[in-house]
Amino acid sequence: MEVSAALARARESHRRQAWADTCAHYATADAGETLGIDDLARYGEATQLLGRGEEAVRLLQREYRARVEAGDVAGALRSVYWLHETLAMRGEFAYAGGWLARATRLADGAPDCAQRGYLLLPEAEGRLRAGDHGGAFETATEVRELAERCGDPDLLTAATHVQGLARVRQERVDEGLALLDEAMVAVASGEVSPRIAGSIYCSFIAICHDLHEVPRAREWTMALNAWVDGSPRFTGGYSGICLIHRSELLQLTGDWPDAARQARTACERLTQGFGEMLAGAAFYQLGEIHRLRGEVAAAEEAFRQASRYGADAQPGLALLRLAQGRLDAAAGAIRRALAETPDRLTRVRLLPAAVEIMLATGDVPAARECAAELHEIAEAFGRPALHARTGCARAAVALAEGDAETALAAARPAWRIWRALDAPYEAARARVLVARACGALGDDDTAAMELEAAREVFARLGAEPDRARAAGRPHAGLSPREIEVLGLVAAGLSNHAIASELVLSEKTVARHISNIFTKLGVGSRTAAAAYAFAHGLAYAEIPMPAAPGLRSSPEAGAPPAP
Repeated sequence: MEVSAALARARESHRRQAWADTCAHYATADAGETLGIDDLARYGEATQLLGRGEEAVRLLQREYRARVEAGDVAGALRSVYWLHETLAMRGEFAYAGGWLARATRLADGAPDCAQRGYLLLPEAEGRLRAGDHGGAFETATEVRELAERCGDPDLLTAATHVQGLARVRQERVDEGLALLDEAMVAVASGEVSPRIAGSIYCSFIAICHDLHEVPRAREWTMALNAWVDGSPRFTGGYSGICLIHRSELLQLTGDWPDAARQARTACERLTQGFGEMLAGAAFYQLGEIHRLRGEVAAAEEAFRQASRYGADAQPGLALLRLAQGRLDAAAGAIRRALAETPDRLTRVRLLPAAVEIMLATGDVPAARECAAELHEIAEAFGRPALHARTGCARAAVALAEGDAETALAAARPAWRIWRALDAPYEAARARVLVARACGALGDDDTAAMELEAAREVFARLGAEPDRARAAGRPHAGLSPREIEVLGLVAAGLSNHAIASELVLSEKTVARHISNIFTKLGVGSRTAAAAYAFAHGLAYAEIPMPAAPGLRSSPEAGAPPAP
């Protein structure tokens, strides 16, 4: 009687997707008698969703053996797919591959079984990760045909989703997004199992983040509110992955406190032995939020943890080094990351940082090259946010080259796009570029108003480094003479050379540099140079000496000009 009651409670808990209760009641029932195949499947699903990897593996193996004994080849192949996924999440890739090989022999004895598509699905996903986007699409198409033949909604939806991902990576973006939306319809309408729903939703949010498809991600998240709101009961590795991508979108749309909470929770869930290979991405995301807030020590530690768990901490760590004035470290890191990243959509994450860092080091040609590549990618993928990123990069390069009109023509449309996408931080950064361009064109009033608007956004978000750069008078209250001295410091001139260039005494130059350090809050010439390049105050070229008789020189006995 007690076993029967526990089974009834377990089945009801599973129906309500109360996974912890499901496991507790099934554990009671399993202690009293051997569970049937369907109950084993429900129990295994609940443990997997909770991230109880070892327990899930044991139950999925039991389910597989029970189905084979019952002659249910289709069900056995489906259980092996989830066993493979669970083992892979535990980092046991050889073990996972061995089970696929075993299931392949089983499928060979039943060539008419369309559920063998479950064995092809990992192949399609693997080809996608390896960059064989055409091969991934072909394999996913074969899986979809098999799924349609056997009427399996999980298999059909997963195959359609992989087709969409492959098309996006092939730069056939509209076609890919249509396929992704088709898969999301099945998720939103409850046609698929919770495991498939969670996996597809998380992957969908990730690709939306890569493309900056914020409205699409927001729309589908609202449509899935019932599922998303149930996420506290969905606490394993899969939920950790979802939390990473939701944190990224929350960061983009300006809810940094919630973005930090979700990233921190993802770090906790993905370091429990299930999904640890993805924990690095969670720590990286947490590090980015700390970096944007100016929390240097916390960002450094998060990036260190990201690297420990196998993630590349770029471009965040390079940008952190830039903020610290460690220009060589920043430039070396971003160059290395670009050299190791052939995928064009992934390079979009790196190229804006590369532009900023190359300008800070004075390598304007390299920055121009990175901005041009970003433009090419934006044209290929055709997403508004990618065009906005390109506009900001091109504006920064134009400012470094002294072309304020071109800079303004690029920065203003970029700001409008970010504003329309409800991306406040990116919009404020674009407004700073607009302000710099307006200032260079002599429109000081507009420059001041743009900076004030950007500063208010930075303050509201908690973007302290950006707020400090935009605070007070333009360029942190530097006087025109200090701006001139700073530009020459960034050009690499010594105090003696600066004194000669500006017809000042070395003592006066030293006083100006001391004032500059104080106003910028830096402690070295390198850090001051980084500020100059980041704000368009560095000379693209070292000024040439004026011709004799053209430079005013101090009168005999008069003190040097201040």
